Amino acid sequence: MIYENSIRKWHLAAYIEIGKQNSSQITLLKPNKRINGMTKAYYVKFETPGDLVNPILEAIRVASTSGKVKKGTNEATKAIERGISKLIVIAEDVEPPEVVAHLPILCEEQGAAFAFVPSKQDLGKSLGIDITSAAAAILDAGDAQHIVDQVVSSISKIKGGKTAS
Repeated sequence: MIYENSIRKWHLAAYIEIGKQNSSQITLLKPNKRINGMTKAYYVKFETPGDLVNPILEAIRVASTSGKVKKGTNEATKAIERGISKLIVIAEDVEPPEVVAHLPILCEEQGAAFAFVPSKQDLGKSLGIDITSAAAAILDAGDAQHIVDQVVSSISKIKGGKTAS
């Protein structure tokens, strides 16, 4: 009985310490920014126009059936690091944002094309899975190659002419 109480106290102390660490980290995070009156997560580098979101999701859908697509943040990270991604798609509504915050930075360092979509639910549906997905990487576009090319060129124009793949 004494042993159990000491463990509980230790866990409580550890929990309080972790809570203190987390609260100090929260204050260090960048605040969400406003783009055209809408609040976006701090990792969103540019606003993807509404007329570009559907082609991005369509490219994911077609590439997942006729090409090769990696699902999820970890697999997208590996694809960027290996230099084999044609397009990285990142959801804007990921919680906590730290899950995908490294992806735009990594894409810019590696020169990989990336785009944002508003919903991780829609991204999951486009991938053909029943759950949400925070990110996806198109490795081989298959029949969606022309869509991917148009999306990449549109994104490079939006970003101000920076090369993106």
